[in-house]
Amino acid sequence: MDILIRYMIRSHVGPFLFSFSLITGLLFLNNIAQRLDQLMGKGLPWTVLAKFALLALPYTVALTLPMSVLVAVLFAFSDLTAENEITAMTGGGVNPVRLLLPLVGIGVILAGGMFIFNDRVLPETNHALRGLLVDVNFKSPTFQLREQVLNEIVAGRDGEVPRKYYLSAVHIDPVTSELEDIIISDVSDPQHRLTTYADWGTMAFSEDQTDLFLTLRDGVVLKIPGNTAGGFERSEFVEQFLPIPGVQNILEEETSRDSRGDREMSTGQLADSARAAEVRSAEYRAEMKAEAVYATKRALGWQVEGDSLVPQTPETAIEAEPYPEEIGDGPQPPDEITRAAFLNTRTNAQLAESNRLNAIQKRVEIHKKYSISFACIVFVLLGAPLAVRFPRGGVGMVISVSIMIFAVFWACLIGGETLADDGYVAPWLAMWFPNLVLFPLGIFMMGRISSQVATARGGGWDDLWFTLASGILRPFRRITGRARV
Repeated sequence: MDILIRYMIRSHVGPFLFSFSLITGLLFLNNIAQRLDQLMGKGLPWTVLAKFALLALPYTVALTLPMSVLVAVLFAFSDLTAENEITAMTGGGVNPVRLLLPLVGIGVILAGGMFIFNDRVLPETNHALRGLLVDVNFKSPTFQLREQVLNEIVAGRDGEVPRKYYLSAVHIDPVTSELEDIIISDVSDPQHRLTTYADWGTMAFSEDQTDLFLTLRDGVVLKIPGNTAGGFERSEFVEQFLPIPGVQNILEEETSRDSRGDREMSTGQLADSARAAEVRSAEYRAEMKAEAVYATKRALGWQVEGDSLVPQTPETAIEAEPYPEEIGDGPQPPDEITRAAFLNTRTNAQLAESNRLNAIQKRVEIHKKYSISFACIVFVLLGAPLAVRFPRGGVGMVISVSIMIFAVFWACLIGGETLADDGYVAPWLAMWFPNLVLFPLGIFMMGRISSQVATARGGGWDDLWFTLASGILRPFRRITGRARV
C-alpha cells in the first residue's frame, strides 16, 4: 500500500509543478502588463523593476496555488484512469478512497501553508508594492500642467540637488503644447530669485520623457542677485530656451508607512482594526441617541440645571425667561435646537455606518484568507471523482472542467465580497459560500468513486454533456411526470 501511495503522490508532482508554473507565469505577465504604463518611460533603474516584479509575484501565487491543485488532481487521475491503472488497483482489492486520503492530507498541508503565506508574507509584499508604486508615481515625468494654476515642478537628475520651479500659464493647448502668458519662478536658491515672464511659448519632452524643454518668446527676466544688497536686474528677450532636466525624476522610496489597506494586514491586525471600528460605531450611535434625547427634552421645555435637564414645574414655567435673540449668548430656541440635533444626529449616523461597514470589510478579509486556503482541500475532493468519472476527455476536459470550477468559485467569492462589504450578507457566509457548496459535493462524489471506477462508461465529452443535460432536466421531468424509470 505504501508503494501505491508513493506512486500516486509522484504522479501528481509533475502536473502540479507544470500547471503552477504555467498559470503563475500567465497571470504574472498579465499583472505586469497592466502596470506597464506606470513603469515605462520614467528612466527607472533595473533594480526598481526587479523589485516590482519580486513584490508582484506573491499576489499571483496566492491565486494560482489552489488552481494548480485542481489541475494536477484532474490531470493525474484522468491519466491513471484512462490507462486503467485505477481499475487495476480497484481489482486488486484497493479502495480508491484509500488512494485519495494521502492526497487529501497533502491538500491539508498545502492549505495550512497557504494560510500562513496569505497571513504573513502576502500582506507585507502588498504593502511594499503599494508603497513602491506610490513612489514611482511621484517620479512621473509626464505630469500635466493645469491652466491658471501655480504648478509646482521638482526637477533634478539622480545624485543632484533637486531644483524647484513654479509655473503658471493662462492657457495651455494640450495638442500643440503651446502656452500663453507664462510666469516661471525659480525658487531653488533663496538668495538668487529668478522670475521669467513670457507672452507665449512651447514645451516638449526628451525621448526618454525625463527632461522638459521650454521655448519662451517675447518676455522679460527679473533677477535678484545675492551678492548685491538691494540689487535688481531686468532683461528682455525675444526668444529664450529653458531646459529643465530630470522633471520629477527623483525616486525617493519611503521605508516607513503607517497606513495599511485591508489586503496589507494580517488576521490579527484585521481583527484589531475591526474591533476598533465597531467600538467607534457604538460610540457614534450612543452620541446620536443622547443628542436626540437632549433635543427632545429641550424642545419640550425642560430646564438646564448644571449638566442635566429637569422637567418644568408650574413655578419654573412662570419664572422662565423667553429665549434671547442672540442665540450664541444664551439658551437656544426649540427650532434651533431641533435643527442642530438633526445635523449632529445625521453626522453621527453617517460616521457610525461608515465604521460599521469598515469593520465588516475587515471581517470579510479575514474569512477570505481562510476560505481561499481551504479551497485546496475542496479541489482535491472535487477533482479526483470528476477525473475518474470522465477519464477520456484528455487535456481539453481537464482545462474545461478547471475553468468551469474556477469561474464558479471566484464568481461566488467576488460577488459575496461585494454583497458583504455593503452589509447585505454576513462576512462568513459570503466568503465560505463557494466552499459550502463544493465541499459537500466533493464528499458525495468521493463516496461514489468506487462505483464509478467499476463502470464501463466511456467517460468522454459525449458522456459529460449527457450527464450535465440529465442533471439539469431531471427536476423538470419530475415536475411533468416524465421521469425515466
